Amino acid sequence: MLHVGVVGLLITFLLERLLVPRPHLRRPLSCWLLHAGAWCVSLALLYGLTARPLFSGINVVLLWLLIVMVSNTKYHSLREPFVCADFEYFSDAVRFPRLYLPFFGIAKAALLATGFVIYLWAGLTFEAQVAGGRLDALWFWLAGAILLKLGHRHSVPTFDAQADLLRWGLAASLWRYFWAARAPVDPATLASPFSPDNTPAPAAPMPDLVSVQSESFFDVRELWPGIKPQVLSEYDRLAGEALARGKLHVAAWGANTVRTEFAYLTGIPGERLGVHRFNPYRVLARKGLPSIASHLKAQGYRTVCIHPFDGSFYGRHQVLPALGFDEFIDVRSFNDTQKAGPFIGDCAVADKIHELLHDPARTQPLFIHAVTMENHGPLHLEQVDAAQLPTWFDRPLLQGMDDLAPYVRHLANADQMLGKLRNSLLERPNEALLCFFGDHVPILPNVYQAVGEPAGDTDYLIWSNRRQHSVTPSPIRVDALSSHLVACAAQTQSESPVGGVA
Repeated sequence: MLHVGVVGLLITFLLERLLVPRPHLRRPLSCWLLHAGAWCVSLALLYGLTARPLFSGINVVLLWLLIVMVSNTKYHSLREPFVCADFEYFSDAVRFPRLYLPFFGIAKAALLATGFVIYLWAGLTFEAQVAGGRLDALWFWLAGAILLKLGHRHSVPTFDAQADLLRWGLAASLWRYFWAARAPVDPATLASPFSPDNTPAPAAPMPDLVSVQSESFFDVRELWPGIKPQVLSEYDRLAGEALARGKLHVAAWGANTVRTEFAYLTGIPGERLGVHRFNPYRVLARKGLPSIASHLKAQGYRTVCIHPFDGSFYGRHQVLPALGFDEFIDVRSFNDTQKAGPFIGDCAVADKIHELLHDPARTQPLFIHAVTMENHGPLHLEQVDAAQLPTWFDRPLLQGMDDLAPYVRHLANADQMLGKLRNSLLERPNEALLCFFGDHVPILPNVYQAVGEPAGDTDYLIWSNRRQHSVTPSPIRVDALSSHLVACAAQTQSESPVGGVA
């Protein structure tokens, strides 16, 4: 058993050298102790269950290899290595395989799964149990526990996942993030701008407020000049009439919508969240933090959130009521005829918003926050008929840019959604405001390799159906955007209205 433990530990050291980015070999002794301790405890647990040393050692090595492969895949797509919070996504990958496995590689995942099943059968069949193996496992567990104790220093992570991985290595960074996630958090220290003390008496009349967090939206025309300007004609029209518009500095690259969502709803910058910045919905949001929803609810608004996907994803069915929403509308309120591709279309979300706004029975002003789903990847699984390409492009796509076609097709549907929302709000007798923004740039690695990566910022606008402005674009952080929307709603309504419905 000892030789399996030593050889396996050396293999995990070598596997770590495959990581991108590659951790520094010169790191504190405590980090090496944590790595060795994690190996010993993992090996002891499996050996204690099976009493098969080789079988147990290979299984732990394979798990380590899987984490390295997943980390490299994540870094390639999202520019961020694997962190402790990502372990939760292994179960999500089983529940929602289409959202995750294609990025890892369906063939690669199938091959690994098949090989692992064969290995399990062979290992349990051909390796005999070792007499006294469970006693050996106890000694390994004690050795691992001692190593972990010695390596468990009070070292505060930067929570820059790449920097911590480089200076500490994978095992130590995972260990320290794990314990940081279990430290108590005082919500008062997060200093939300929507705390109850900052809720003024409502002014009358109160405008309806609609905010749309658009999946993977950004002005892609800046990426490549071959995209026709009219792809975002409705966005351009609203931007030309907007109270505010410009670039939006968001909390994520390529995915992790809930980071941007949490920052917008609560107004809390990610750097205040510590380890919870990686998934603020797992713990923090469930504490019932102040948000724009609770702020407006205290002023007499009815607050509704729409997200046309499974309501349990990221625990939204629990999180959003805790953040102050009266109602959460998920995919169960839509049907398959409303899909645009694999997910519910943006125009279906616009129709749902119209339905809520024009409900004759309502007696309160509305705050509606919609999180769209249509343009969610993986985009490389979608096909576009070549005959459709001239609708959105005025020149042939470059080599490697095939994924741009389905992205722009969905982006054009987001633009149609904006036109529908504009018309819906212009039909309202009182003022109503629309806040529209992208949650992150899309995952298009091959496209970016062909034409260059975007900066990572998305775009936003705030528009009123009764006040027309021509403003200079101004950048803003996503955690400041909801406060800006509330401030725009509080302004006087003395300016000239926008013209009639076009």
